[in-house]
Amino acid sequence: MLQVKKIILNFAEKSEIFNELVQEAFNMNFLDFLVSRDTYSDFKNVERITTYSRDLSIKTQNLILNNVGEQPLGVDKGVKIGLIYELKSKQDEEFIVEESKKGIFAFIIVKAQDWKVIPFENLIAKMHKNETELIASVESIKEAELMLKTLEVGTDGILITPKEVNDIIELKKLIVTEFKVGLTSAEVIALQNVPESERVCVDTTSLLKPGEGMLVGSTAKGFVLVHAEVFETQFVSSRPFRVNAGDVSAYILVPSDDSEEGYRTKYLSELKGGDQVLVVNTSGEAKRVTVGRVKIETRPMLRLELEIDKRGKKIRFNYIGQNAETIRLVNSIGAPVSIVDIKVGDKVLTHIGPEATHFGIKIKEKIIEK
Repeated sequence: MLQVKKIILNFAEKSEIFNELVQEAFNMNFLDFLVSRDTYSDFKNVERITTYSRDLSIKTQNLILNNVGEQPLGVDKGVKIGLIYELKSKQDEEFIVEESKKGIFAFIIVKAQDWKVIPFENLIAKMHKNETELIASVESIKEAELMLKTLEVGTDGILITPKEVNDIIELKKLIVTEFKVGLTSAEVIALQNVPESERVCVDTTSLLKPGEGMLVGSTAKGFVLVHAEVFETQFVSSRPFRVNAGDVSAYILVPSDDSEEGYRTKYLSELKGGDQVLVVNTSGEAKRVTVGRVKIETRPMLRLELEIDKRGKKIRFNYIGQNAETIRLVNSIGAPVSIVDIKVGDKVLTHIGPEATHFGIKIKEKIIEK
């Protein structure tokens, strides 16, 4: 499941670079802020943000109680109530878990000064199925990374006080990778020239890096990792924002918050500027990027038939890509290789899909694609 982590920036105090920090937060699309009586006026007229306050007299969307017995007065409808609690002992850990089960608090912010990893591992394991969000109060970017990735699931979010603009930039880097897609090598068992076809270039609003690409396939059974055009050649300049993805009928993986896998499929022909697609690296780490434009042109293509043995079951699937030197797939050791150099018997990185989809969503209905 694609999990979006909540990053709450502590803007309760005004530092000398307060305005720069706030502006960078907006630039990086961080919109959850802890405010105080001193800073609330800077944010109260900004519609797109979500505010939190430990001062119960401030009309923020989220109020944070300092103890369970505290009673906020005159709370507006729709305001969420949370708790901030310092974890010092095993009894504190048990108390937090029990409070999370009651459904009273929308979130619990947990501070831990000494022991951190083990208590948070326990909290994550016991709370990850509860509706109450577990937010870790952290002191540094290193702690933030630790909390967001502990037990692979991580906490639902963090509360952090940015000390410099670079802290916000580093935070953004932490959450760009949102989940992992399983990659495995598949053998090329046949090649076929397609004299002409409509091919789709997906131009993103991001600069992609070596090792990154998109997962594309002719069927929902399997997807090939198609590398971004990040390489400069003698005849062609690099296009590090582009993936020359495949033919118009192919599926591409796009993000989905509602599916177990964290993605759904979409036809390349359906993509348009403003849509989001998944960029995946050779380790299977996936991130969302936005499409700037889509270019569809007629070009000669090459059809690859691939096969993988999954627990004794042979799975065959296809990929059609432009027959040109600049289109690269990724071989079994993670190196990009031009599609024109691929031979029968070679292996490339692929993702085995759900086999059957309806309007891009995985279904159990038997569908034959060949």
